[in-house]
Amino acid sequence: MKKVAVFGKPGGGKSTLSKELAEATGLKLYPLDLIEYQENGERVSHSEYSNAHEKLLNSESWIIDGLGTLESFWLRVDAADTLIYVDLPYSVHYWWVLKRLLKSFFAKPEGWPDGSSVLKGTLASWKYLRLSPKFWTPEFFIKLQESSKNKSLYRLQSKSELNSFVTRHTE
Repeated sequence: MKKVAVFGKPGGGKSTLSKELAEATGLKLYPLDLIEYQENGERVSHSEYSNAHEKLLNSESWIIDGLGTLESFWLRVDAADTLIYVDLPYSVHYWWVLKRLLKSFFAKPEGWPDGSSVLKGTLASWKYLRLSPKFWTPEFFIKLQESSKNKSLYRLQSKSELNSFVTRHTE
Protein backbone atom coordinates (compact mmCIF):
# COMPACT_ATOMS: atom_id res chain seq x y z
CA MET A 1 0.00 0.00 0.00
CA LYS A 2 1.98 2.98 -1.36
CA LYS A 3 -0.44 4.75 -3.69
CA VAL A 4 -3.98 4.81 -2.35
CA ALA A 5 -7.05 6.36 -4.00
CA VAL A 6 -10.05 6.91 -1.71
CA PHE A 7 -13.27 7.90 -3.47
CA GLY A 8 -17.05 7.73 -3.34
CA LYS A 9 -20.10 9.91 -2.94
CA PRO A 10 -20.04 13.10 -0.79
CA GLY A 11 -20.44 12.80 2.95
CA GLY A 12 -19.39 9.17 3.22
CA GLY A 13 -16.45 9.59 5.57
CA LYS A 14 -13.70 9.49 2.91
CA SER A 15 -11.74 12.33 4.49
CA THR A 16 -11.87 10.83 7.98
CA LEU A 17 -10.86 7.41 6.64
CA SER A 18 -8.04 8.95 4.58
CA LYS A 19 -6.71 10.88 7.56
CA GLU A 20 -6.73 7.77 9.78
CA LEU A 21 -5.06 5.73 7.04
CA ALA A 22 -2.37 8.38 6.57
CA GLU A 23 -1.66 8.41 10.31
CA ALA A 24 -1.49 4.60 10.45
CA THR A 25 0.72 4.15 7.36
CA GLY A 26 2.82 7.32 7.36
CA LEU A 27 1.74 8.04 3.77
CA LYS A 28 1.17 11.70 2.88
CA LEU A 29 -2.49 12.64 2.45
CA TYR A 30 -3.63 14.84 -0.44
CA PRO A 31 -7.30 15.90 -0.28
CA LEU A 32 -8.34 16.76 -3.84
CA ASP A 33 -10.52 19.61 -2.59
CA LEU A 34 -7.36 21.44 -1.54
CA ILE A 35 -5.87 21.31 -5.05
CA GLU A 36 -9.22 21.79 -6.81
CA TYR A 37 -10.14 25.01 -4.99
CA GLN A 38 -8.37 28.26 -4.16
CA GLU A 39 -8.45 29.65 -0.64
CA ASN A 40 -11.39 31.88 -1.58
CA GLY A 41 -13.44 28.82 -2.53
CA GLU A 42 -13.14 29.35 -6.31
CA ARG A 43 -12.11 26.46 -8.52
CA VAL A 44 -8.61 26.57 -9.96
CA SER A 45 -8.21 26.36 -13.74
CA HIS A 46 -8.40 22.96 -15.38
CA SER A 47 -4.74 23.11 -16.39
CA GLU A 48 -3.61 24.11 -12.87
CA TYR A 49 -5.61 21.22 -11.39
CA SER A 50 -4.32 18.75 -14.00
CA ASN A 51 -0.70 19.79 -13.45
CA ALA A 52 -0.99 19.48 -9.65
CA HIS A 53 -2.76 16.12 -10.00
CA GLU A 54 -0.13 14.76 -12.39
CA LYS A 55 2.63 15.84 -10.02
CA LEU A 56 0.91 13.92 -7.20
CA LEU A 57 0.51 10.79 -9.32
CA ASN A 58 4.22 10.85 -10.19
CA SER A 59 5.34 11.05 -6.57
CA GLU A 60 6.59 7.93 -4.81
CA SER A 61 3.64 7.44 -2.45
CA TRP A 62 0.34 9.07 -1.58
CA ILE A 63 -3.20 8.84 -0.35
CA ILE A 64 -5.48 10.90 -2.57
CA ASP A 65 -8.93 11.59 -1.15
CA GLY A 66 -11.73 12.59 -3.52
CA LEU A 67 -13.07 12.19 -7.01
CA GLY A 68 -11.90 15.24 -8.96
CA THR A 69 -12.57 15.24 -12.68
CA LEU A 70 -13.50 11.98 -14.41
CA GLU A 71 -10.32 12.18 -16.46
CA SER A 72 -8.17 12.55 -13.34
CA PHE A 73 -10.14 9.85 -11.53
CA TRP A 74 -9.33 7.17 -14.12
CA LEU A 75 -5.68 8.31 -14.25
CA ARG A 76 -5.59 7.88 -10.46
CA VAL A 77 -7.14 4.41 -10.73
CA ASP A 78 -4.38 3.46 -13.17
CA ALA A 79 -1.60 4.86 -10.95
CA ALA A 80 -2.84 3.54 -7.59
CA ASP A 81 -1.97 0.18 -6.10
CA THR A 82 -4.88 0.37 -3.64
CA LEU A 83 -8.42 1.57 -4.38
CA ILE A 84 -10.92 2.27 -1.60
CA TYR A 85 -14.47 2.87 -2.78
CA VAL A 86 -16.71 4.21 0.00
CA ASP A 87 -20.19 3.13 -1.07
CA LEU A 88 -22.50 3.53 1.91
CA PRO A 89 -26.30 3.70 1.62
CA TYR A 90 -27.54 7.02 0.29
CA SER A 91 -29.37 7.79 3.55
CA VAL A 92 -26.02 7.75 5.39
CA HIS A 93 -24.43 10.10 2.86
CA TYR A 94 -27.32 12.58 3.08
CA TRP A 95 -27.30 12.48 6.89
CA TRP A 96 -23.52 12.90 7.17
CA VAL A 97 -23.57 15.87 4.73
CA LEU A 98 -26.25 17.50 6.92
CA LYS A 99 -24.30 16.66 10.08
CA ARG A 100 -21.16 18.28 8.59
CA LEU A 101 -23.18 21.45 7.90
CA LEU A 102 -24.59 21.55 11.44
CA LYS A 103 -21.15 21.02 12.98
CA SER A 104 -19.74 23.81 10.77
CA PHE A 105 -21.65 26.38 12.83
CA PHE A 106 -19.17 25.60 15.62
CA ALA A 107 -15.98 24.64 13.73
CA LYS A 108 -14.79 24.49 10.11
CA PRO A 109 -14.90 20.88 8.86
CA GLU A 110 -11.45 19.31 8.83
CA GLY A 111 -9.87 19.44 5.39
CA TRP A 112 -12.42 21.98 4.14
CA PRO A 113 -10.84 24.58 1.81
CA ASP A 114 -10.29 27.94 3.53
CA GLY A 115 -12.79 30.57 2.44
CA SER A 116 -15.12 27.97 0.93
CA SER A 117 -18.75 28.13 2.08
CA VAL A 118 -19.89 25.01 3.89
CA LEU A 119 -23.49 25.90 3.03
CA LYS A 120 -22.68 26.09 -0.70
CA GLY A 121 -20.68 22.88 -0.37
CA THR A 122 -23.62 21.19 1.34
CA LEU A 123 -26.03 22.25 -1.39
CA ALA A 124 -23.56 21.06 -4.04
CA SER A 125 -23.16 17.74 -2.19
CA TRP A 126 -26.92 17.22 -2.04
CA LYS A 127 -27.21 18.04 -5.75
CA TYR A 128 -24.39 15.60 -6.53
CA LEU A 129 -26.00 12.93 -4.33
CA ARG A 130 -29.28 13.39 -6.20
CA LEU A 131 -27.43 12.85 -9.51
CA SER A 132 -25.14 10.08 -8.17
CA PRO A 133 -27.28 7.09 -9.14
CA LYS A 134 -26.49 7.94 -12.77
CA PHE A 135 -22.74 7.66 -12.12
CA TRP A 136 -22.21 5.21 -9.24
CA THR A 137 -23.88 2.31 -11.05
CA PRO A 138 -23.27 -1.44 -11.19
CA GLU A 139 -21.65 -0.79 -14.60
CA PHE A 140 -19.26 1.70 -12.97
CA PHE A 141 -18.23 -0.92 -10.43
CA ILE A 142 -17.66 -3.50 -13.17
CA LYS A 143 -15.45 -1.02 -15.05
CA LEU A 144 -13.62 -0.26 -11.80
CA GLN A 145 -13.02 -3.98 -11.20
CA GLU A 146 -11.74 -4.42 -14.76
CA SER A 147 -9.42 -1.43 -14.33
CA SER A 148 -8.05 -2.69 -11.04
CA LYS A 149 -6.52 -6.02 -12.00
CA ASN A 150 -3.35 -6.61 -9.91
CA LYS A 151 -4.47 -3.95 -7.41
CA SER A 152 -6.18 -4.11 -4.05
CA LEU A 153 -9.79 -2.96 -4.42
CA TYR A 154 -11.97 -2.44 -1.36
CA ARG A 155 -15.64 -1.52 -1.51
CA LEU A 156 -16.85 -0.32 1.89
CA GLN A 157 -20.62 -0.66 2.06
CA SER A 158 -21.37 -0.28 5.76
CA LYS A 159 -20.41 1.98 8.65
CA SER A 160 -18.77 -0.97 10.41
CA GLU A 161 -16.59 -1.74 7.35
CA LEU A 162 -15.65 1.93 7.15
CA ASN A 163 -14.89 2.20 10.87
CA SER A 164 -12.76 -0.94 11.01
CA PHE A 165 -10.89 -0.61 7.70
CA VAL A 166 -7.72 1.04 9.01
CA THR A 167 -7.35 -1.41 11.88
CA ARG A 168 -7.95 -4.44 9.67
CA HIS A 169 -5.58 -3.37 6.89
CA THR A 170 -2.63 -1.76 8.64
CA GLU A 171 -1.74 -4.19 11.42
